[in-house]
Amino acid sequence: MSLRSWLDSVKRGWQQRKLRDAQWHFLFGAPPAGEWVALDCETTGLNTRTDEIISIGAVRIQGRRILTSKRLELLIRPEKQVSAESIRVHRLRQQDVAAGLPAPEAMHRLLHFIGARPLVGYYLEFDVAMINRAVRPLLGIGLPQPKIEVSQLYYDYKFRQLPAYQQHDQADIDLRFATIMADLGLPTRDAHDALNDAVMAALAFVRLRDMRGDDN
Repeated sequence: MSLRSWLDSVKRGWQQRKLRDAQWHFLFGAPPAGEWVALDCETTGLNTRTDEIISIGAVRIQGRRILTSKRLELLIRPEKQVSAESIRVHRLRQQDVAAGLPAPEAMHRLLHFIGARPLVGYYLEFDVAMINRAVRPLLGIGLPQPKIEVSQLYYDYKFRQLPAYQQHDQADIDLRFATIMADLGLPTRDAHDALNDAVMAALAFVRLRDMRGDDN
């Protein structure tokens, strides 16, 4: 066992011991073979400590297929007002989210949709940090599933194409989402819509796995 695998095993064991309720043990089970969940959040801002999630989009991936029939779209009612600045980004107004789900109910639905499947996303760290704030009251821990960052997969792919003299720690690779999608020859949808962004991340993930010859 590699050091990384051993550390991951220790961490998962610690998380299971910290789990608040036995009903969530399924999150630690074996995921369905060759399945992942791509997800994205829209929020009231970029502060992971004070801003809130107002929508989540998620879609399941099975092998090379993106199962848009198995998707999750959630509107979440925030405790604070939605600012004009955030409305300009995601176009969700206060009246749009006023009838949204309370955060605990939304997290229940999201966790059951994900199950034990690994998570896929573009700059996933932010989305996970936001979701973790909402799930910790339920789980006692953050999301335990493995996380796969699309921009890192793309970086690794582009890095391997560089000539040896350019392969250094600060290799200049454009990781903007629009650049990634265009370079991979993938269609784009309207950005800053949670489900659209999740589907685009899923498309990039599947294409990058194909390009590096991963089994499905």
